[in-house]
Amino acid sequence: MAEILTLRGDLEFLTRTEQLFSSVQEEFVCAARDLDTWPRPEARQTTRDRLRSSGTHQVRKLYSPAALADERSREHLGELADRGARVRIAATTLPHETIVIDRRFAILAGLPAPGGREYTLTTAPTLVGGVYALFEAAWETATDLKTFLRGEQPQLDAGSRTVLRALGSGATDETAARELGMSLRTYRRRVAELLDALDAGSRFQAGVRAGELGLNG
Repeated sequence: MAEILTLRGDLEFLTRTEQLFSSVQEEFVCAARDLDTWPRPEARQTTRDRLRSSGTHQVRKLYSPAALADERSREHLGELADRGARVRIAATTLPHETIVIDRRFAILAGLPAPGGREYTLTTAPTLVGGVYALFEAAWETATDLKTFLRGEQPQLDAGSRTVLRALGSGATDETAARELGMSLRTYRRRVAELLDALDAGSRFQAGVRAGELGLNG
């Protein structure tokens, strides 16, 4: 496969990516502004069916708040989460749909056009890695779907999220404090503040609560 390939319209996209969507091994990640990338319902359904039939893998989907603008979209995203996908809502507007498969393929959707969207498919490691890194950065600051809908997202600054990740790593307080450049006393104080912010009675509960809120991965 060429390192960069341009696909024009849904039909060519579905034809050229059939094997790709059916052979996901480890991870499928997607970031999108809304649910309207696929103008034709049959194209949308075909893509979903191929993804579901491709075996066991992790699915993460990241959307702009605009994706929750109507009840149909909210129901669809809720169904995705119920089926095991991890769904988050970004703090800002995202570009049109971007997909990364197994960190080996990246697909970027272009603007709507009379003849259909253009899609760029790349296998170039540098480009795929860059797209994936941007996805991870947006995912890190996004909010779990159910939490977003409840409006209960704790306000954690970057420092608190760093402490949360240190807790999740299983490192001792001494090691975590040293790696974060804090004194042991300061680190333990930040941990106590974090437990309070997450309404957790223990470090274990904090980890569970953070997972529920989509704050630790």
